[in-house]
Amino acid sequence: QSCQCLAWKPGPVGVWPCPSESQHVVAGYSDGTVRVFSVSRTEMELKMHPHAAALTAITYSTDGEMILSGGKDGTVAISSPRTGMTIRVLADHKGSPITVLQCTRKQYHDFGVEGGELWLATSSDRRVSVWGSDWLQDKCELLDWLSFPAPAGPEGLDSLPPSLAAFCPWEHGVLVYVGFGLQKEALFYSLRKKQVLRKISLPAFATSLSLSPAAPFMALGF
Repeated sequence: QSCQCLAWKPGPVGVWPCPSESQHVVAGYSDGTVRVFSVSRTEMELKMHPHAAALTAITYSTDGEMILSGGKDGTVAISSPRTGMTIRVLADHKGSPITVLQCTRKQYHDFGVEGGELWLATSSDRRVSVWGSDWLQDKCELLDWLSFPAPAGPEGLDSLPPSLAAFCPWEHGVLVYVGFGLQKEALFYSLRKKQVLRKISLPAFATSLSLSPAAPFMALGF
C-alpha cells in the first residue's frame, strides 16, 4: 500500500513549542487504513481501518481528539485516536473522492448549531459540505451544502482540476472555493448570507490552494 495523505496533530492552544510527547502525524493509506505515528519515538502507535477504499484526505479536529478521514469512494469517517474506534461514517459525498477535509474553531452558536468546531468536506464532483460538531457530545450537524456548476467535462473526472475549499482565516464565516467550473475563478462564499460574496478571476483553473493565516493573501498553484 502507499501513503496517500498526511496531517500533523495540532498542539495545545497557546503552547509553543509543542511538547515533544504530543508530536504526532496521522497518515492515510491506499488499503483504507489510518495510522498514527509518534515523531519523538519514531514508531507507529495506532492502526485503524475505517475505510473500504483508498484514503484521499485526512486531518485532525482542532483539539486533536478526533481524526477525520475521507476516501476515494466519498465516505468520511470520524475516528478516535484514543480508543481506535470509528464513531461515525458519513456517506453524503458517496461516489466521488474526497479532495479536502478542514476543521476550524468556531464560537458557540455562531451559525445556530451546537458545538465548538466547524469543518468542511470537498469532493471531486464540486460539492462542499459544511458541518458543526461537538464530538464529545456525539453531535454532528450539516450546516450547508454547496454544489458548483460546470460544463460537461472532458473524458472523466480524473483529467479535471481538483475541487478545493478552505475556511477564510481573515474573514469570519467565509469559505473560498476553486475548481473546474463555468469560469476560471476563486469564489468567496458567506455561510451566514448563503451566497457568493465575490469572485476573483484566475489565469487558469487552480490545482492547489492555501490561505495565509496572518494576512489577506491566498496562494494558488496552476
